[in-house]
Amino acid sequence: MTLPAGLYIVATPIGNLGDLSPRAAQVLAAADLIAAEDTRVTARLLQHLGVKRPMTPYHDHNADAVRPGIVARLGREVVALVSDAGTPLISDPGYKLVRDARAAGHRVVTVPGACAAIAALTLAGLPTDRFLFMGFLPAKPGARHAAIAEVAAVRATLVFYESGPRLGATLAALAEALGDREATVAREITKLYEEAVSGTLTALAARYAETPPKGEIVIVVAPPGEAPPPSAEDADAALLAALDRLPASKAAGEVAKALGLDRRALYARALELKG
Repeated sequence: MTLPAGLYIVATPIGNLGDLSPRAAQVLAAADLIAAEDTRVTARLLQHLGVKRPMTPYHDHNADAVRPGIVARLGREVVALVSDAGTPLISDPGYKLVRDARAAGHRVVTVPGACAAIAALTLAGLPTDRFLFMGFLPAKPGARHAAIAEVAAVRATLVFYESGPRLGATLAALAEALGDREATVAREITKLYEEAVSGTLTALAARYAETPPKGEIVIVVAPPGEAPPPSAEDADAALLAALDRLPASKAAGEVAKALGLDRRALYARALELKG
């Protein structure tokens, strides 16, 4: 198979080798160079395919040093970028390589496939129309709490990656910051012992507190419940702020749009507030 020179972003299996697409296998077999997060992991995949290709490590610790050399080869060679498992750049290094390759005018091609975050969403039974991927939370409690607080009000399903030893503490921190929302813990996705356990964050934290599971883990958390309707005090405060710079009619329209309230009632109240 002859491919045009450029950077090929190749998704690899997250557990089940049968999930490697025929196109991904063809690209890996034809690559002049494979930039791999861990060459030992990728070597096992290549062994499964029955091919040997040159590889170079590309990860967070060496990316700045090796990136220019990889970009320099893209004009004449096929370079495949892979992570240890799943889709590169999703909670993995690589976006700067794609950015620099595009800036240099080289071809960048995606070869899509498995992604643990998306797979977990399909297992969780939670809303998927809007979701926010958060990757791994910080290990230190203070930084972890701040990261969770930042997204607590986001009206979307939240997706986190986590390791077994940290799972119980992370679930407890999520329950404390987000309230007792519904959630799912998915692990060993696509493997023999694939598991998706659903419950409240508190119940899940208790389940895994003393018996941390093995394997790569995805936590999927439901969005917050419906926000309470704005109070009369909220409406008055918004109207007073708007009346400082707008006539009553426009102030009522602005607040109606912002708070989802009736414009006519707000206009009448605006006239009252103006005296």
